[in-house]
Amino acid sequence: MAISKNKKHQLVADLDALLSDAKMTVYAQYQGLSVADLQDLRRAAREAGVKIKIVKNRLVKVAMNEIALYKNTDTTDLEGQLLYAFSSEDEVAPAQVLDKFAASHEALNLKGAFSSEGNNLSETQVKSLAKLPSRQQLVAEVVNMLESGVNDVTSALSGNLHALLDGVSAKATN
Repeated sequence: MAISKNKKHQLVADLDALLSDAKMTVYAQYQGLSVADLQDLRRAAREAGVKIKIVKNRLVKVAMNEIALYKNTDTTDLEGQLLYAFSSEDEVAPAQVLDKFAASHEALNLKGAFSSEGNNLSETQVKSLAKLPSRQQLVAEVVNMLESGVNDVTSALSGNLHALLDGVSAKATN
């Protein structure tokens, strides 16, 4: 069934907004996935703050041409049945969600990505990004490192204070 011209304009406007806000957009072939598999993927993506869209590649190319940042981006890889994963919060979340899902579903194949700088990333680069820790994980690690130093100082001072008080108590009883 053909999509009306108004519907196409609306889809392009939606894609324009998603691409403009996205820190990373990852695309993958999904041919062979069942509807239930796609629903599972959408659920996992939603939990990670990632939006999944399945639209015609031509509409994505039109939307990209309307955004100055993506105007000169190479779109020759946008062929076949592709789904697009967008995240406006975390640069690596779309790659992680799709890579994790692809590990248990052979029909999903990562193909590439578009960075927020307008660069086209290869499949290998996307898979490397998927292995990186998320922004939240990195923040938690930094906080943990900072907190451990404070805890060490507190423990050392606390131990010395207890030893000093024990020594004063011993002298006072003598």
